[in-house]
Amino acid sequence: MSKRGTTPNRFLPPKESSLFKELLSLYETKQLKKGLKTADQILKKYPEHGETLCMKGLVLVHMGRREEGIELVRKGIRMDLASHIVWHVFGLIQKGEKKYEEALKSYTQALRFDKENMNLLRDVAQLQTQLRLYDGLVETRYMLLRLRPTARQNWVALAVAYHLSGNLAEAKKVLVEYEKTLKNVPHYDVEHSEMLLYHVRVLEELEQHSEALALLDVSAKDRAIVDKTAIMEVRARLLSKLRSDEAEHAWKVLIEHNPECYDYYKGYLSNQGLNIDENPAEALAILREFSTQFPKANVPRRLSLSLASGEEFQALAEPYVLSALKKGIPSLFVDVKSLYTDPAKLKSFEDIAESIHKDTSPDTSVASSSVSTEPTTYLWSLYFLAQHYSYLSQYAKALEILDLALAHTPTLPELYTCRARTLKRAGDFHGASRAMEDARLLDGQDRFLNTKSAKYRMRAGLIDEASALLGLFTKKDAPSPGADLEEMQSLFYLLEEGDAHRRAGRLNLALKKYAAVQRVFDDYEDDQYDFHGYSLRKFTVNIYLNVLDWEDHLRSHPSYIKAALAASRIYVDIFDDPKLASGNVDGDVTDAEKKAKKKAKKAQKEKEDAAKKSAAAAPATSTNEDKGLDVPYKDDDPDGMKLLSTPEPLELAWKMLQPLTTLAQDNIEVLIAIYDVAIRRRKYLQAAQALARARALDSEYPDLHVRIVHARHFVSVLPEPMPAPVGPIFIETLGKILSEGVSLETYNSQFLQNHSTSAQAILAAAQTSRVLGAPLQEVEDLIFTTLRDEVRLDVKTALEISSFLKKIKSPRVNELHQALDAKFTLSTAFKTPDELAKLREWVLTTTSNSSSERTGNGAANVENEAELGKEAGKSV
Repeated sequence: MSKRGTTPNRFLPPKESSLFKELLSLYETKQLKKGLKTADQILKKYPEHGETLCMKGLVLVHMGRREEGIELVRKGIRMDLASHIVWHVFGLIQKGEKKYEEALKSYTQALRFDKENMNLLRDVAQLQTQLRLYDGLVETRYMLLRLRPTARQNWVALAVAYHLSGNLAEAKKVLVEYEKTLKNVPHYDVEHSEMLLYHVRVLEELEQHSEALALLDVSAKDRAIVDKTAIMEVRARLLSKLRSDEAEHAWKVLIEHNPECYDYYKGYLSNQGLNIDENPAEALAILREFSTQFPKANVPRRLSLSLASGEEFQALAEPYVLSALKKGIPSLFVDVKSLYTDPAKLKSFEDIAESIHKDTSPDTSVASSSVSTEPTTYLWSLYFLAQHYSYLSQYAKALEILDLALAHTPTLPELYTCRARTLKRAGDFHGASRAMEDARLLDGQDRFLNTKSAKYRMRAGLIDEASALLGLFTKKDAPSPGADLEEMQSLFYLLEEGDAHRRAGRLNLALKKYAAVQRVFDDYEDDQYDFHGYSLRKFTVNIYLNVLDWEDHLRSHPSYIKAALAASRIYVDIFDDPKLASGNVDGDVTDAEKKAKKKAKKAQKEKEDAAKKSAAAAPATSTNEDKGLDVPYKDDDPDGMKLLSTPEPLELAWKMLQPLTTLAQDNIEVLIAIYDVAIRRRKYLQAAQALARARALDSEYPDLHVRIVHARHFVSVLPEPMPAPVGPIFIETLGKILSEGVSLETYNSQFLQNHSTSAQAILAAAQTSRVLGAPLQEVEDLIFTTLRDEVRLDVKTALEISSFLKKIKSPRVNELHQALDAKFTLSTAFKTPDELAKLREWVLTTTSNSSSERTGNGAANVENEAELGKEAGKSV
């Protein structure tokens, strides 16, 4: 009998063995057609030869015949379980499918039968790095070094493996031994330079600063390190840690090298032992010296603004603002608005800008001698003031100032974008879209303005029209502008369109876009795989380690967090109300829009059918075309209906939220979303942990108040007590948050009483009342108290209140909209459907009178825009 897993025909005769070696060579050179013929020649005589079956399957996968190829590979494995080739092939296919855990198992199996195969070991090391299995990575890299100690790459790879596993001492030993093997290294060798900088980095992380500085100085003197800026930065940092007298000079040299680098000034101040919060006066004196030494440098003057206060701040801020306005720097407000957290500084900026505006105004009889009389200074002062008042929610005043600016210079795009931003904040999404379109029309070749106009159209609910704008800058042969932008991984587009569909009630299409965002980040993770080998071959170790750290925190990106939160909320709503999964997927769409969509869909289908026919009629392409091992993305859910009707909405929500449990622990909205999903999945410890963490961040957060009451109420209505040990822990944690002796109604009333002037708190109290089963009328009456004059209510919260009333199917939604429409005079968000249709038509009309609008009576134009919705309602 043969050994287990070994077939009698494992070893081929000389002729077929030669053919098999040729097959391997043909595969390596990607001569797929010849390789397929060669495999068939072998299988004609030996149809059960496992290794040949697997190689044929691998060739077929490369040729695009994936299912047929994978079936052959599986058959080949069954025929010869003890061959390293069959497991290697299977691992390659699994790696192409991004199943890294399964691929590693296959490679590990292959290594059982060929323990010293270099290709296998290298692939295993890359998979272990991808999966962050650093202990196993050390063993694999050590094996590679033992097999080929003369390869420099293997020494570096082992040092990096030790570094990643946290064993810096061993990494240092490997680097020392590696450097002993080097001979006749030329000057200015980039690879050697990178390795020396990495060695210094390891020593610095080991806190062996003296040794690190010695190595750096010797290497720099010997011209072994190429990057001069890196030498100066690392040297200054090491000298500071050693508290050397030379550190001050080192930081000054860096500042002279680049006076616009914030980190250099902060390093200098830190070296002086100055804490910006504790020693602002001393730090300010040093920054003043640097401002004198580098009069053109902006950074020391800007840092001084953060430290100064009172009259000293006024004295520093005035020349700073005036200089920027004279130069016409549009980003001045963005630069200084972080200082607005201090009310005194906010008032100073307002007074300075108003003074400059007054002194430079063309209507001023006598211009101030201290202020430039250039007309651009006046224009940019208006622009700054408009942004200032818009930021302070004084929208009417901001629009009035913008009218003055447009009357002065009607061809400056920044004025229109500021106008659009102001109208958006005021709740006039249609007027904002129109203003942004006016900006775009000033320069049709400006991609930024095109993108902004499309974004604002989406916010106004004009998704198809936004797509048409985006199509001006996308590939003409793409199926649609959206498809091209998705392929280019445009996160702004995916999020904005997803939000637009969600607001319109088309939850299926919203989920489709949020899932596309998740797929983009999956691609980011997969893309790092190739760098595990490339970076070590090129010796770019330092930046490679930075990339790994960045990848580990990848999903803390704001775009991913926004998509995960939005998608999880939809899935929770679907779980609570399964009817949403089979509801009106078209949302708020008019009959005309439905007909247009149906017509477009029919045209698209005809186009696809024609393409298939032409492809069938065309001559067969060369089967030598390599389509790779990666699985091409196939969209089998174009309308998102599978996502919407999933039987496990909570599992999909948790899949998106799970990375955020460690990457966004300080984001209270994420914690609230985790609680919502966990409590419904019966993961009580996760729910309790999220509540406790959220309460530690902000105990008065309105949404947290709703969840605390929901948790207590959820426990009270359970038919049976929670099982031990989870139940008692959950009850104990909840008891620390809210004492069991307090009734939920009393707790809700106390919260409302403590926050009676906050619209968000009143909304939270109403939601809590609904959880506790309060009558609909009581909830509605509570909601309508947000309209009182003393309550702080903005458009965003008003829209949330409207959504809540719609969710509980209140008959008073229209009444609320009428009241909100009267309260927010600039907003068009609460108009009737007929009025909104009129507004949409107005937004899309050609701006034939745009020139007269820009140069005419600005105040009258603003008033007309604000009142357009009401006039539309009257005409209808």
